[in-house]
Amino acid sequence: MKLAVVGGGSTYTPELIDGFARLRDTLPIGELVLVDPAADRLDLVGGLARRIFAKRGHPGRITTTSDVDAGVADADAVLLQLRVGGQAARNQDETWPLECGCVGQETTGAGGLAKALRTVPVVLDIAERVRRANPDAWIIDFTNPVGIVTRALLQAGHRAVGLCNVAIGFQRRFAKLLDVAPAEVYLEHVGLNHLTWERGVRLGGPDGADMLPGLLAGHGDALAADLRLPREVLDRLGVVPSYYLRYFYAHDEVVRELRTKPSRAAEVAEMEKQLLAMYGDPALDEKPELLSRRGGAFYSEAAVDLAASLLRGGGSPVQVVNTYNNGTLPFLADDAVIEVQARVDTSGAVPLAVPALDPLYAGLIANVTAYEDLALEAALHGGRDRVFKALLSHPLIGQFEYAEALTDQLIAHNREHLAWV
Repeated sequence: MKLAVVGGGSTYTPELIDGFARLRDTLPIGELVLVDPAADRLDLVGGLARRIFAKRGHPGRITTTSDVDAGVADADAVLLQLRVGGQAARNQDETWPLECGCVGQETTGAGGLAKALRTVPVVLDIAERVRRANPDAWIIDFTNPVGIVTRALLQAGHRAVGLCNVAIGFQRRFAKLLDVAPAEVYLEHVGLNHLTWERGVRLGGPDGADMLPGLLAGHGDALAADLRLPREVLDRLGVVPSYYLRYFYAHDEVVRELRTKPSRAAEVAEMEKQLLAMYGDPALDEKPELLSRRGGAFYSEAAVDLAASLLRGGGSPVQVVNTYNNGTLPFLADDAVIEVQARVDTSGAVPLAVPALDPLYAGLIANVTAYEDLALEAALHGGRDRVFKALLSHPLIGQFEYAEALTDQLIAHNREHLAWV
């Protein structure tokens, strides 16, 4: 089995390699190719990756290349984890929206739109190369904004499934609190990528006892602290929102905070310098502890599970993924991409039925889906007016004056990445 990782020079990659090494019985890999245009980073990450495999006794071969076509040739699956423009572009996404009093974040709001505009054309070009190399290959997208990118891939006819680590992070957290194995925890996880709620935490499967009320009663303070939301929010809603909901439920507070501290991109850039220095140490043969602060916790385990199911039917039969709605949420179009529990096998992902949603959640999901429709149109076809309409439709912007100013800022900061400018 051959897998390729596009964006393989990312400092995330050793997390992925660690999972491949530990879980090799679930996903036996004969060849793993790390693909990245940054040859210097690729050498460091590739070297550490080989040492991790060697320490774990993994027989697979790891190669590196900056040539996408060579990297994806004959691959059975391709994982996408790229960042167009790097941390420098992310830093811009997280700063210029603040000038209008809007949240600066890399996956939602104006910054998220900027990332989508830079990313979608690049991902679609890579996907076409994958299709030419092997039309049966699966594409697993971890590249943000996952919902928009996955929808672009699916609409272009690619065999693609989107993946995020939010759900598996909650599953692991709840399992620890309940003192059970993670596989025993079934989440009633629903929404869009980075816009989800846990409406139930059931033991043993979808028909098991719901432990969420007890978790909120016994651990509500700690859960709220992790999410940086008031305990009252969790108690009154009776759900656990993903931490991205803080941008919606406490928008102005977040903006005030972001204006008084360095951007997350600046923090990550400094962390990446330290990580790359560590990766260059020939004595290092495991992922360093510092990597846990980089983000992406449990990404490797989710990726292994998904790839194993898609390629050989050997992963968990039900997983939280991003895929077409196809009537699951009746208030959305079939070709909207949602993030829910789905049955996954070699034929792809099919969402499981979702109980009717309260308008509190359905309304926000519908609004953000409308924004994603317009965002994808802007990413595919360009044009100032399309960018403006996407910004105006976003619930975190929504004012003509802000949308006008943010449109100009977005274009000014991303000219080198927008072919239509």
